[in-house]
Amino acid sequence: MTKLRAAITAVGHHVPEKVMTNVELEKLVDTNDEWIRTRTGISERRILEHGATSDLAVPAVQMLLKNRGITADEIDAIIFATVTPDMFFPATACVLQQKIGAKKAFGFDISAACSGFVYAISVGTQLVETGAYKKVLVVGADKMSSILDYTDRNTCILFGDGAGAVLLEPITDGVHGVIDHKLYSDGSGGDFLYMKGGGSLNPPSHETIEKKLHYIFQDGKSVFKVAVMGMADVSAEILQRNNLTGADVDWLVPHQANLRIIDATADRMGLDKSKVMININKYGNTTAATIPLCLSEWWHEGKVKKGQNLILASFGAGYTWGAVYVKWAY
Repeated sequence: MTKLRAAITAVGHHVPEKVMTNVELEKLVDTNDEWIRTRTGISERRILEHGATSDLAVPAVQMLLKNRGITADEIDAIIFATVTPDMFFPATACVLQQKIGAKKAFGFDISAACSGFVYAISVGTQLVETGAYKKVLVVGADKMSSILDYTDRNTCILFGDGAGAVLLEPITDGVHGVIDHKLYSDGSGGDFLYMKGGGSLNPPSHETIEKKLHYIFQDGKSVFKVAVMGMADVSAEILQRNNLTGADVDWLVPHQANLRIIDATADRMGLDKSKVMININKYGNTTAATIPLCLSEWWHEGKVKKGQNLILASFGAGYTWGAVYVKWAY
């Protein structure tokens, strides 16, 4: 009997209209365009001025539904990856369910920072593989501007807002779909990338606000060293597990945190840069949205085609990291 697999059958994305350039950031913090571009690869990012993370996700999902030719009430489950939920509860997946009219779907959030989408697609894949769910919507979206301190040049230059989504459905051809996935975490990395305020450890108070605990903190040098190793290692591991070489890979879809990390991962896999999806220059780091944003943009441009081998790879706070091997199905 042919194994049931989950295939990506539709994609969608959305970014806000407002563009914040490096030149604009020069007016806010002690930095400059050349410094940001040479060290990160970022030229601009998008900022959602009004609304919440779910508002970023709605148009991305609507694009996906249109591409697939289905309605929201056909969706069985919603997995929403984000570190900037509309609120602690209800889950942003439930907020999205109501906004798009997915009345038959259950939903839950995944918090794995920049690895959120990779974690979510791994979980969604296994829901489909059980045979119990036919259409699983996986969303990665973040309004990072809501937790940025625009006086901290170490973090505010890096992040932007955006959303991306994919639909997972069963496939039985024995060839296409999500072939493999591998996830990791290391809690000792929690000291280097975090937001300490707002949870049960540090509930909101005048003191937590004064101490700026509700903003991202990142020890950039420490994170960079581990991220380069983690993302490159797991990408190489997923190739080895599936008897692939760089020559077999059509697209590396890396988390868009830093261009140097992306380059190091591609080098480790033996990939030419022409096979790497890169849009960090336009959007910065949109956290859980970076990978689905790439998938959707490249598909809409006609660059992703049936039968191609894609490696999705990420590294994020936690530390969390992982990779997914997809053979594109449509």
